[in-house]
Amino acid sequence: RRNSAALSDALRHRLGLPSSTLAQLEAGLVGTTVIDPATHPADPRLVQRFGAELCLKHRILPWRTMAGRVTVLAASHQQFLRVRDALVVIFGPVHLAIVASEDLDAALSRMCHKTLMKNAETRTSPAESCRDWNAGKATRWGVSVILAILASLIVWPQTSFLVLCVWAVFTLVLNTILKIASAFFHLFPKTVPPVAADPQLERLPIVTILVPLFHERDIAGQLVQRLSRLEYPPDRLDVCLVLEADDGTTRDALAATQLPFWMRAIKVPLGTLQTKPRALNYALSFAKGSIIGVYDAEDAPAPDQINVVVNRFAQRGPDVACLQGRLDFYNSHSNWLARCFTVEYATWFRIILPGLERLRLAIPLGGTTLFFRREILEELGGWDAHNVTEDADLGIRLARHGYQTEIIDTVTQEEANARAWPWVKQRSRWLKGYAITYGVHMRNPLKLYRELGAWRFFGVQMLFAGTISQFLLAPLLWSFWLMMIGVPHPLDGVLSRNVALSLAAIFLLSEVIGITVSAIAVTSAGKRDLIKWTPTLHLYFPLAALAAYKGVIELATKPFYWEKTSHGIFAPTSLEQPDPTGPLQQLRHPAAAG
Repeated sequence: RRNSAALSDALRHRLGLPSSTLAQLEAGLVGTTVIDPATHPADPRLVQRFGAELCLKHRILPWRTMAGRVTVLAASHQQFLRVRDALVVIFGPVHLAIVASEDLDAALSRMCHKTLMKNAETRTSPAESCRDWNAGKATRWGVSVILAILASLIVWPQTSFLVLCVWAVFTLVLNTILKIASAFFHLFPKTVPPVAADPQLERLPIVTILVPLFHERDIAGQLVQRLSRLEYPPDRLDVCLVLEADDGTTRDALAATQLPFWMRAIKVPLGTLQTKPRALNYALSFAKGSIIGVYDAEDAPAPDQINVVVNRFAQRGPDVACLQGRLDFYNSHSNWLARCFTVEYATWFRIILPGLERLRLAIPLGGTTLFFRREILEELGGWDAHNVTEDADLGIRLARHGYQTEIIDTVTQEEANARAWPWVKQRSRWLKGYAITYGVHMRNPLKLYRELGAWRFFGVQMLFAGTISQFLLAPLLWSFWLMMIGVPHPLDGVLSRNVALSLAAIFLLSEVIGITVSAIAVTSAGKRDLIKWTPTLHLYFPLAALAAYKGVIELATKPFYWEKTSHGIFAPTSLEQPDPTGPLQQLRHPAAAG
């Protein structure tokens, strides 16, 4: 009663009947027939008259003209009724015929192929997309800047070195202040009512979860088991496994896996590029939910996570367009790199991001455990298919359009990338994407300033320009350790010893503050044993400097190249066992319950 579930919903979701049987039942209820558009294709002229965009939006397909009226295919009577008046205006008399849901998706993908491909790659407006990124121009600018810096270092070596050091120290100070403020907010949180189940929700919304997969040989079955632990009613859950058309590895893995009825696969046709955001855009056209979530292939979300998301959206106004969950690692003790990665993520998701929210700054999103109001996501043009950090870019676009992102207290466990060179490749993609995102949004600084306001505009400069320059100029900061041990420094003779020691002290103090904030973060995550590893972050972040230089080179050579991260290497067996209380187990045939 709470979900206002119709009889057809109960048959479909509780008994797990095949879609062909459900189509026959639906047709019998409304007194019409079932049509298979694969054997009897639709008239493309009718689709063109109604518009492919509307066909995809309303999940209906004008089929053929017969006896002076147009037959329209839909998976249910309700879908047809929602758009019947518009159909009558365009076609005159119309008639409903039922089609199985899977057959409808297949027909829409064929009949609306051009529109789907265009939306997948160019859904985001040109002004907010990086698809016109000119690699040649970027190369010329990059070479010019490097040559200018080298020339300055040759002509005015000490002065140029000083200027670079001052900028590096300035961004370091800003980053340290942000950590202090965020840690203060964490230790002294504002009082907010807890997120609880909302009994006033008469009908729980359908939540679509998009899970992009690529070359996932070992993780498909594990993923199904992990998502089966979600406690949200499965008749309100729509999990879409998104795979590329040429990805035989993942396709074979899924073929050997029995998918529950609330989980389906969406195959993305080949196009001009192959990226995660392009796949997400394509799948968005087939989503059934009013809330859109994103998980990665290796994710293990908290069982009550979808309930938390739905309740929070119900309690917030429409200006809260996105909810970001916290990420943690289930292989945090695999090796030293995994431990440091866990410390870094704990600091970012438990301290820094909530701090940015409290400071009302724009939040660069993480790539998973994201949830959006669908209408707003579509209004903004989905994800930028060409941006390799589409999540951070979308976070800035949300802020530019006046929407808010909130951090929610729910955790998704995932797999830490705990091998050195794959870690560098992954981080180089992130930093490359940060640079591209910054370049896109700074095309028109005055417009960005007007849309964000002075405070958020400053935050974007600090988060993007500051982060990039911090990693690129990290070797300059490391040079201040020379002063601490009495080794000659390039700035000897330019700065007084007191000033030089002050700079070195700032660097040392920032290290202490960083270690302290990280210790607070891992304690909050329930991993106090990692506190002893926080000082070793000083040896961990040089890998990020290497990744930054790799990413800068790729800005000129392959800006849209997506560096694939392998999954399923460190997954523990403890997370591989299905939860006996999960929806996959709850919804077996009723006879099994006896």
